[in-house]
Amino acid sequence: MTPIALPPANAERMRAVAGTIEEEIVLGWLLPRERLIEEDLAARFGVKRHLVREALAELERVGLVERIPNRGAAVKLLEPEAVRQIYSVREALETLAAEQIRLPAAPEVLAALREIQQRHADAVAAGDARAAFRANMAFHEALFAACGNRHLLELIQMMAQKVHGARSFTAASPEHLALARDEHFAMIAALDAADRPRLVALCRAHLAPSRDAYIAAVEKRLGGRL
Repeated sequence: MTPIALPPANAERMRAVAGTIEEEIVLGWLLPRERLIEEDLAARFGVKRHLVREALAELERVGLVERIPNRGAAVKLLEPEAVRQIYSVREALETLAAEQIRLPAAPEVLAALREIQQRHADAVAAGDARAAFRANMAFHEALFAACGNRHLLELIQMMAQKVHGARSFTAASPEHLALARDEHFAMIAALDAADRPRLVALCRAHLAPSRDAYIAAVEKRLGGRL
């Protein structure tokens, strides 16, 4: 589907709609294969249907939404094998970035990460899954940006977005939020101590909970058959 060129104000509203739907997919408030009805979304967000249609098309382009014949748009069900493959790529990219971060980390890098992580910790303590999600995204962007390779950062962000839906079983879970919080603080400590092996190991381990929880849930729900 060819994107429509929208006026700046409409493009901003479209991105806001897409961003909110994306967050709700990640947080498990919109479940795999759940229908996304344009009329309902337009009424909810107070926008014209064509903006909702463009928002859904954007989410389809990044792999979060799919068009089902005779049913319209729905949250995409990610196949377990695809999730395994994408997470394998994510692990390679993110550990590569961790290996390239200059150590000892610059004071401004540590200060930025501590400020973002405090916001994340506050959101976890308040049970605010949406704010925790946003702070989590900001933390990882700041962490991997410290590698100094913007092309690598772009690839990391692109691959992470492809499996945002796989986080739907953990992103709003208090247990998993607390684990992510603790691992973020441990990453900062590893940077501060110039402990690269620890940093790389933490980045690798950090990917496992969302991947494993999603695969287990989908395979159980579908009896191991897709």
